[in-house]
Amino acid sequence: QVLLVESGGGSVQAGGSLRLSCEASGRLFSTYTMGWFRQAPGKEREFVAALSWRVGTRYADSVQGRFVISRINARGPNGKDMVFLQMNKLNPEDTATYYCAADPSGTSVNDRASSYEHWGQGTQVTVTS
Repeated sequence: QVLLVESGGGSVQAGGSLRLSCEASGRLFSTYTMGWFRQAPGKEREFVAALSWRVGTRYADSVQGRFVISRINARGPNGKDMVFLQMNKLNPEDTATYYCAADPSGTSVNDRASSYEHWGQGTQVTVTS
């Protein structure tokens, strides 16, 4: 069973930083594409960033230069993969619930939510002005 658990959300003032974490367990994720999406109240879920060992990274224009996605691959059959989203220079428009997602194909850094098979429960990020 695949399980993704996000953490690290919270409230921060504009200009501040947060680091989100996603713990992946149940399968070896080293070849998966891992992504971050977000959804603000009343809005559709939108792509934030993705990372594939084959392709590299991709960012939404709105976060390019401010956010960084990274990962630590598990070591051993009982290890856990970690994916991080370092968010800098946050502004109120970044307020949303952030979701970690996994695409088992690992062949692209897709920005479509439908391409991702596994999802976490989300973590709330609130940026105050």
